[in-house]
Order: sequence, then structure tokens, then C-alpha cells
Amino acid sequence: MLLPKIAPKRGTLPHRHPSLDVDAGALLLPPHRRPAVRSEVSAPQGLNSQQWVSLGGAPVKLMEFDPAIREILDRTTITGAKPLGVCSANLDHIRHFGVGSRWRGILDQPSPVEWLTLIDGAPLVSEAGRLTHHRWPRLAGSDLVGPLLDEAERRGLRVGFLGGTEEAQQLIRKKFAVERPGLTVSGWWAPERPVLADRKASKQLAADIAASSTDILVVGLGKPRQELWIAEYGNLCGAKVMLAFGAVVDFLAGRVRRAPAWVGAHGLEWAWRLMLEPRRLARRYVVEGPGAYLKLRRSSSATLPSLVPAVAQAFPEHEPSRVPGAFLPAEAAAKIAVIVVTYNNADDVGPLLASLRKETVEQSIKVVVADNSPDGRTLAELARHLDVVTLATGGNLGYAGGINAAMRVAGPADTYLILNPDLRVEPGALAAMRRRMAASGAGMVVPVLLDDDGSVYPSLRREPGFLRALGDAAFGSHVPGRPGWLSEMDCAPESYQHAHCVEWATGAALLIRADVVKEVGEWDEQFFLYSEETDYCRRVRESGRSIWFEPSARMWHERGGSGTSSQLTALMSVNRVRYAAKYGGSARLVAFRAVVLSSDLVRLHRPGHREALLAVASRRRWGSLPKASRNNEASRNNEFGGTLPSGAVIIPAHNEAAVIARTLDSLREVSGWGSVEVVVACNGCTDDTAAIASGYEGVRVLQVEEASKTAALNAADLVTQRWPRLYLDADIEVTAGAIGAVFAALDGGSLLAARPGFRYDASGASALVRSYYRARSRIPANARGLWGAGAYALSRAGHDRLGTFPPLTGDDYYVDRLFEAEEKAVLATEPVVVRTPRTSAALLAILRRTYRGNAQQDVVDAGGTTTRTFGELLLSVRGPLTAVDAAVYAVFAGLGRRRPLLLRKPATAWERDETSR
Repeated sequence: MLLPKIAPKRGTLPHRHPSLDVDAGALLLPPHRRPAVRSEVSAPQGLNSQQWVSLGGAPVKLMEFDPAIREILDRTTITGAKPLGVCSANLDHIRHFGVGSRWRGILDQPSPVEWLTLIDGAPLVSEAGRLTHHRWPRLAGSDLVGPLLDEAERRGLRVGFLGGTEEAQQLIRKKFAVERPGLTVSGWWAPERPVLADRKASKQLAADIAASSTDILVVGLGKPRQELWIAEYGNLCGAKVMLAFGAVVDFLAGRVRRAPAWVGAHGLEWAWRLMLEPRRLARRYVVEGPGAYLKLRRSSSATLPSLVPAVAQAFPEHEPSRVPGAFLPAEAAAKIAVIVVTYNNADDVGPLLASLRKETVEQSIKVVVADNSPDGRTLAELARHLDVVTLATGGNLGYAGGINAAMRVAGPADTYLILNPDLRVEPGALAAMRRRMAASGAGMVVPVLLDDDGSVYPSLRREPGFLRALGDAAFGSHVPGRPGWLSEMDCAPESYQHAHCVEWATGAALLIRADVVKEVGEWDEQFFLYSEETDYCRRVRESGRSIWFEPSARMWHERGGSGTSSQLTALMSVNRVRYAAKYGGSARLVAFRAVVLSSDLVRLHRPGHREALLAVASRRRWGSLPKASRNNEASRNNEFGGTLPSGAVIIPAHNEAAVIARTLDSLREVSGWGSVEVVVACNGCTDDTAAIASGYEGVRVLQVEEASKTAALNAADLVTQRWPRLYLDADIEVTAGAIGAVFAALDGGSLLAARPGFRYDASGASALVRSYYRARSRIPANARGLWGAGAYALSRAGHDRLGTFPPLTGDDYYVDRLFEAEEKAVLATEPVVVRTPRTSAALLAILRRTYRGNAQQDVVDAGGTTTRTFGELLLSVRGPLTAVDAAVYAVFAGLGRRRPLLLRKPATAWERDETSR
């Protein structure tokens, strides 16, 4: 085949190609102005005319000019061959596709499109020469497109143009009408970015191109978008060759001038382009270029490393499920063994299993569920599915421990799919993940996760590091477009549009090859919850396997599995430190820990971050955080007389976001019994109280519009079924032992009302406040009533006497007056914690509210209550210090009583102390 020789156009500066005695500046001349070019360029003796190398981690084929032209054009004549994608490698290419980049591996894995990556850019030419001891020419798209269009015109090939603006395409049309009248243009496509980002729209675009019978498609979408689009949709276009030549559209349109020959000869074409388009190219050349150059120098090799197996992973065919929609038993070999860990997910497992049954048409599946739930509801729901392998773990082993338990009984499978119980699998998702695994040789594949509103949840992550932790601590979810080295989370929209290698992803859905499972081993149970998938993915990568993201596999994720609490927030921070300790040295650990501390410090106003700060600062607190545990039901039965206590805990809450997690944390063991209802009645809340409470397993949340404590209590009574009932203020912490003792005392006995003991926590309070509460603690009357502890309980018979709560401020004082001394009791239990006000003003406000409630109930000193209290106060004096305390108490009591005597109108919204929160 003879190609035309090209001569310089008169009046232009020649741009000489380094391998040919040819003026590249004349490549865009019309055909009738170009003389012929010699057909062969001989490589130096002893060297091949082509060679694959790795430049900055990106595979590049080094070729002379003529062989490259021939290889591209020859592909248009081969019937049945894969389409050929052609791109040029420069520093920007290394930044996108080289070592450590987001898209590494996209262009060199087995796929429907075969890639030819040619060298471009002076630094790459220099590095290639250093590696091979041979000077290779630059083969930029702007150098190649002229001869390629000439031959297309001569052979009658149909050429299409995708990319650029409609204005630029119109300019090219006008030039072609004069300079290339014989070129057959099959079509012009100038899609907007939203079209390219939409899978359905991109497939339609590819179908339109295929309908035009295009032989060569010039794709000018810019790097890396053009390469990604070709890799994803190129096989649907019908074109035999696709040229990813981004800048060619502007060159062909005459909107950008090529650099003079002497500029290109000295490797300064980048400076020329920067001078012409500083706003568009400054970031690429000045900010991102130096990092890409370092990759080029550090990660280049004359031999091409194999990033994926030479032969794609082949999975043996197994007998499909005998009945469509049925799962195989554990002992049968399946293509996929689905591993699910549940914790109070009775409402979630049904929809998940229904979505999985649809997937059995394309592959054989078995499902193994490890249940960590403290009650039997989830197991009861699973019992309805006879073909699901169910395992009760006997406690809460955490996510890692539950996975390990399920894997031990899962039996043989080609792949193991870890799934959260609150996922819904979209049809075809599992098959898409398996196809990606087979094509790429990946050890793990992860899908795209969708929230309920259809938006993409940013599930992809980068390996934790000091700078990334620092960036996340400083910016949080703000500045989403910051560089990857400043953020662990990958929020870039294009990352969720194209398949590519990732470092790790959230553990909601992970498809893992069987040989990887065997080699990597069990999940690390020290993490319990959070960071366990970070650790496992790192071990997968260290085994030499890659992790791939597959966007065509879609799953819907409710993200409600683990809940939210101060302890879980603290555990998340602590596990980040645990991870750094496992893989980093002491210096790295100190630095990383400091960043985590800083992150919690700047978020101290948010629920849970105070506990997280304290936990990260003091390793001694780690033992109190959630960890793997097994139920010891026998010991509980012995403690409570042979059966677990039954009843309900009702918590009225009005804007209690600052304290509700603390209270619910203290109820974790109780809610885990399965015999106690926990109801949070949010009345008139305008903060995150309901959201925080909803994150706790086993907690029911009510929404009451009226900002009234008694309205909240009555609303909760209507929906609660169990007896006895403990009414607990939202800022009170109570132990399981105390609740069990109260419920046991009210279950079938003569008592109608009871409360646990309590203690005051006056830490941080002023001296006067501490003095007041010391005196109050010494008055016996204050320890005999049901009021003052923020917690009291009623049996069913006791509640019948109450009826409904009246609209009074002091509900505990009102309830106390309903019962005689022998019908109520203060039990000697482990005391609940009552945090006192911190300031004198806050204490006075509390006292005025209390005495106003008394005034509403017409009991102000009616029968000598005040006289008895005053007498017991005097009897408590044992010396000078107790006398001072008694005097302080008397003064506060007097000030608190003054105005409430005159205020007898009811107050439905109750006040509370903010200083102790």
C-alpha cells in the first residue's frame, strides 16, 4: 500500500515529524496539494519496528509512523474483528490511566474493544527512548488524522465525527467541502454532557451511529471521557475503528493553530497550547502535569506488566436451581453463595430474598443468613423461606463475625456475595457483576448503590491516609471536587458511570471470587462494625487481585442497618485508628490519630462526637464500645427469677437530640431481650431527635404534633401493649438491672407503682448548685416519693387508677399522690443517673417549674408538707458544712416558691435544663 507523501504548504512554518523527513504541518492540506510519501520506514537494524512498554503504568505501543497508519487502516478491512480504539498517550493520559489513577486498567483488560495506545508528548518520547535505547516518533492524533482521512477518502470509507460543538462541526463541514470533497461523512454528533453521562441515552447514541454504517469514528470528547465512552459503548457503534483524538476537532475546524516546527522539536508544544488556551489548560499542565511526570519517571518499564490474567476467569457451569426462584442447599455447588448478616431485620429480609429469587434464572444461587438479632423476629421471618440456610449466631458477633460464621457453613461456590439485609437487587445485577469479574479477572466486584430517591450513593473509597483524613476532617462533605489525595470518599459523578478499578468500597455489596476467599482468609473481627471492609479489601489487593466497580449492576440501599448512636459514632472513629495501627508505623499512627481527634473536635456540636473524641483520646474507653458478644440467657434467667422481664419503656422527648442517644445507649441490653418495648414519643420536635432514635434497633418512634409531655405519654400508652411500663425522661440513663428489678417488683405483686434508686451527677456544676443537691440528698422525704428521679413505673392496675395523664407540669408528682405508701416503693437497685443543672439560674428555673406544678395540683403546703421537709432539713445538719448546705437549700427553695404560688394556669410544653446537656 502506498501512502501519499506530504510536502509543506508554502507560507507555513514546517512542523517536522521526528521519524520522517516530512512536514507534519502540511497534513491537513487538501489531497490534490499533497505529493506521495514513501511506503516504508525501516527500523534500525537489530530493533523491532514496534514494541509495547509501560509508561507511568499505562501500556503504550511504540511504533513508527507508517506501520501505525497501516495497522489502523487494516482494521477496517477485517470482518468479524473487535473494533479498534486508538488513543494517544501524553502526561494527561498517564494522569487518568497510569499507576494509581482512577481509570487504570480500563484500556488494557479483555473487553469488546481492542486498544492501540500510541505515544504522544515529549516527556514520554524521552522516557521511551531511555527504556529502549531507540528514538521513537510522536504519534499525536493531529499528526495521524490527515493521512487517515486521505486513505478513507481514497478507499471510500465512511467517516463519522462524534464530539465538539455544533459550531466547530459546521466549520469542518465547510472546510471539507473545499478540501475533501470526496470524503464520505456518515454523520455528525455533538452530544451534551448529560447525554454522555446517561447510560440509556449513550446506548441510543451508539445505536444512531451504528445505523449510519460508519467505518471510522473520530471521537473528540476530551480525555478521559472519550476513552471511557468508547470502552463502554464502542462495540455498539458498529464502527471498525474509533479514534480518540480529542483536540483534532478544533484543529480540523481551524480554531486552534498547531505549534511551529521549532516549538514541537524542542518538546514545548504544551507551552504553545497553554499560551493559546490558558484558562482551559492551566490546571492540566501547571497543576496536574508535575504529578503525572513523577509517575512517568517512577513507574515506567520496558516490559509490560500483566494487570489482568492472560485468560479471563472461567467459571464452571453448575446445575441451575431446579425450580425458578428457588435457592440451592448449602451442600450443593452454586455460582453464587449469598452471605447476609442480620440484626433485627425482620422487615427487610423478605424483599431482599424476593429480589434474589428473580436472579436464579441466570445463575444458581444459595443464600446463607447469619442472624445476630437479640430477639426471634428475624429468625421467625426467615423460617418462612425453607430454602434459605439460617444460622443463629447466639449473640451479636458484629458484621465481620457474622460473615465468618455464615462462610463456615456456606459450602462450595464459584463466588461469594456479601449483602446487607436492607438491599434490593435490581434484575440482572448479579449477572453483570459476574461478567465483569470474568472479563477483568478481578478478585472482587462491587455494584452501584442507589438511595430510595434514585440518586447514586457514593460508595467508592480510597485507601485511608494522613492527607485524605486531613482533607475529610477539614472539609467534610464540602468541596466535593477536591483532589483525590485530599478525600477518602470518591464523589466524582463520572466514577459511578464507568467500570474501573477501585481501592475499596462500602461493605454493603461485595462479590468475591472463591479462590480469593480461600487465600485472604476470614474477616478481622476486631473491627466489629466499620472499617472491616476497608481491611478486607486491602488484603484482597495485597493478594495481587484487583477490585472492580460495575455500574450496570444496580442495587437499592436503605442504609438503615447499623443505626446511629454516640457509641457507634465513637466506634467509627476508634476503628479508623485501629486500622492505622494495624498497617502503619508508630509515627503514622500518631499523625493519623491526631487528625481523627481534630475531626471529632470540630464536630463536637454534633451528636456522638464528644464520645468519639474521648474514646480516641483514651484507649481505656475502647472496652466500653460495642464489640462481639454472645447471649448468656441462662445467667439472665437466674438473675430475674427464671424468665426475662417483660414490659415497656416510654420516653417522652421534645427536641432532645443532644441527649437521646445517651439514654438509648443505656437501654441497648434491654431492647435486646426481645421482651421489652421501647417507645420514644417525639412531641413537637424540630431537631434530629426522631432521626437519632430511629437509628436504634428495637426502638419505636412516635411523632406527636403537640409540644406537650403529657400528650406524648398518652400517645405512647395507646400504642404500647406490654406491662409494666417505665416512664423515663429523655436525659436519664438507666441500667438493665434496674429495669429488670422494677418490672419484676410490679409483675403480679401488691405494688402498683415503683421507681429505681437514683444518684445526682453534679460534675461541672457551680459550688452553690452542688451545695443545694448535697442538702437535698440528705432529706429522707426526697428519697421516698416517685418524683425527682426522672423515672417511675406503673403496673397495669396502677395505670388503671391513673387513667390518662392530665395536662400538668409535674406528672411524676401527680402520679405519686395517687398511691398510698404501701402501694408504691423506691427499690434498692443500681441507681439511675440524674444530671443536675450547672448554674444557679438553671437551678432556679427548674425549681420554679417544679413548684408551679405543685401549685397546679393545689398541694402547696396544704397539710404540712413544707413543714416536714423543713424539719428533715434541720435534722440533716451535722456540722458547719452541712449547715451551709442546708442554708443554700432553703434559699433556693424560697426563691423558687415565690412566683409559682401565683401561677396556676397549666403549661403543656415543659421546660428543661440546657446546661447539663
